[in-house]
Amino acid sequence: MKKKNRSKGVSNLIFAGVTILLIVIAAVGFALYLTKPTTTTVVSNTTTTPPPPQIINKTIVVNRTVTVVRPVTVNSSGAFYNGNVISFLYTSQFMCTPSATQFFPNAVNQSNVAMGCEVGASNMSAFPKNAAPVFVLVPAFAGLSIFGVTKLGATAQGFPTFTYNNTTYTILTQCGAALTQTACPDHMSLIYSPAFTAVEQHLGIQNGVFGLPEGVLPTPAHSHLVTFTTNQSIPWYIVVVLVFDPNIFPNPITGQCQAIVPSNLTDPTANCLNNIQALENAMTTQSSSVVLANGNNPIWQTLGKPGVQVVVPGITSPSQLLTSANSNMLLYFSDPNVYPYPI
Repeated sequence: MKKKNRSKGVSNLIFAGVTILLIVIAAVGFALYLTKPTTTTVVSNTTTTPPPPQIINKTIVVNRTVTVVRPVTVNSSGAFYNGNVISFLYTSQFMCTPSATQFFPNAVNQSNVAMGCEVGASNMSAFPKNAAPVFVLVPAFAGLSIFGVTKLGATAQGFPTFTYNNTTYTILTQCGAALTQTACPDHMSLIYSPAFTAVEQHLGIQNGVFGLPEGVLPTPAHSHLVTFTTNQSIPWYIVVVLVFDPNIFPNPITGQCQAIVPSNLTDPTANCLNNIQALENAMTTQSSSVVLANGNNPIWQTLGKPGVQVVVPGITSPSQLLTSANSNMLLYFSDPNVYPYPI
């Protein structure tokens, strides 16, 4: 059975609902953006003009600055495919199958609150035959700010932040954290994960946070990666990817990466996560930037301080990426090779 989306308040620290609103999208040329008091950013003159968007947006251009308004009539977001930025056009509410209690029998209350949605296990046979993987890129190097809570470092718009060398960056993602201004449509608001429980216990928290059951948190801010495009709406099963190297987290507008943390690698951005080959490589690539970026990160500490650029929970080999899931969640959308943002 498909689930009806149900937003839950997670204290006054998180904006309620997922309604359409104004988003300020930083300009072309950077994967990570320095936090500034202004809400507009300068657009690079080297931008390559993308295909005309097929989504109704409003763009205001003044002195080479751009303010972008999220689509009002189209349920959409962006994604990465083969180095390009493409569109997701959502057509139906999410589904979580089978319920989380099938995998975690002792998490009945958690499953109820999270509407049966979980990260940590899957049953591939429960997914529709034509389901395909969508890789959800979570900027885990940004620590707990990925959950959209301002007191944990998130911006008021729901984007994570990352601080390195006394500079704080706003990490723009194609979807902000759930229950914030920038949350994507047709996404689950709350999810359960034993990994969330482990992080909470690492921090000495035994009974959950924000009035939620242990191990239940908002869907974190994330971007998307797919391996093909289609004009047909199909079901996509979610593979969660924890990105611990900020040098390979792509700009949601350009799909490009920028090295901001020193690395022992000759090309720190070589595995920029805008294509599946880069994701496969990043699973086995060790980089000194991971240690430098995550020293105080409780998510990284809880997972045993991995040195690789990305961790895909429950999936240990790049060869498993296209045939395995690590959640029970499905989204329904088409992903035409159309640039999703205003020019």
